[in-house]
Amino acid sequence: MTNPAPDMDAATILPVEPMFAAASEPESFERASEIGNRLVDNIESVVYGKRDEVKLVLTALTCGGHVLLEDVPGTAKTVLARAIAGSIADASMARIQCTPDLQPTDVTGLSVYNQRTRDFEFRPGPIFAHVVLVDEINRAMPKTQSALLEAMAEQQVTVDGTTRSLPDPFLLIATENPIEYEGTFPLPEAQLDRFFLKTALGYPSVEEELQIIEEQHFVHPLTKLQAVVSVEEFHALVDAVKSVYVDRLLRRWVIDLVRATRSADGVAIGSSVRGSLALERAARAWALLDGRTYVIPGDVDRLFGVVLEHRIVFTARFLAGAREVGWEAAVADFRAKCLGLAPRPGSDASPLWSRRPERPGVWQAQS
Repeated sequence: MTNPAPDMDAATILPVEPMFAAASEPESFERASEIGNRLVDNIESVVYGKRDEVKLVLTALTCGGHVLLEDVPGTAKTVLARAIAGSIADASMARIQCTPDLQPTDVTGLSVYNQRTRDFEFRPGPIFAHVVLVDEINRAMPKTQSALLEAMAEQQVTVDGTTRSLPDPFLLIATENPIEYEGTFPLPEAQLDRFFLKTALGYPSVEEELQIIEEQHFVHPLTKLQAVVSVEEFHALVDAVKSVYVDRLLRRWVIDLVRATRSADGVAIGSSVRGSLALERAARAWALLDGRTYVIPGDVDRLFGVVLEHRIVFTARFLAGAREVGWEAAVADFRAKCLGLAPRPGSDASPLWSRRPERPGVWQAQS
């Protein structure tokens, strides 16, 4: 695995100790990075021009988390879920279309009496798949939504008093339509907090949309998709993520950022400790998918919004202001406030870092 150029942001966070401070076998990192790139490339062959978004979803998958996609219809959300399942050997995919009459047993499965054996036998529901797409999750009743919580948090479901484990790997991708709200049941804060990150795919560019039309003229690209990663290789990628180096001061910055969401102006309820855990883990996975064995401040900066924004309950005053200036502008202003309360390491406003004169470009903690 190649080291970044000295003038890159990465060079400002290299630990003073050897680069592989958290791992003894650099070859395992190179293999894991190659597996990650193979996965991303294969998925991008059917989900065009969304490499960053694909990396975000794979970041959640490698960290054992789940994804909430808030996007308009027709932006390849189902294709993305099928492509992830199709890229991992022997992985299965299921789709749950949420409606107000969807029952919890329609998700988890139920026990059915077998007249031949004169006993009840369990018939698993669609949740027993490696990749589960829960379409328009906010159209399901709260009782049905709650059936997903145990699966998301514990990777298991309990039916008729019996607990059954879900497949490994397991990824739940839930979707919401940001335009249509009639007949919906808003997700409670506790359920939103269970999602590892929230993002959107968005519309493709003109050239990408033209490519989609031309390639689907005869057959859908999904029919040609082949598995490129075995389950064992995927587990090797997960293990490598755990060994990515994160400087202690970067971990402190992650905590300071999360704590800033609790005290910033316009916040009713800030991010929980689960947000701190998710942001640190996401930064490690993102760094590895980016070809690095260590986390840089830019990783945390990039993931701040997608990991923390949906965990925050804003005040009515903030929401009223957001309607005037636009949601993106309001969130950007909120992010700036958080960075003001928890400055980025290496900035003049940060009291935690100072340059080492004998090693230009490398930072160390002040005593």
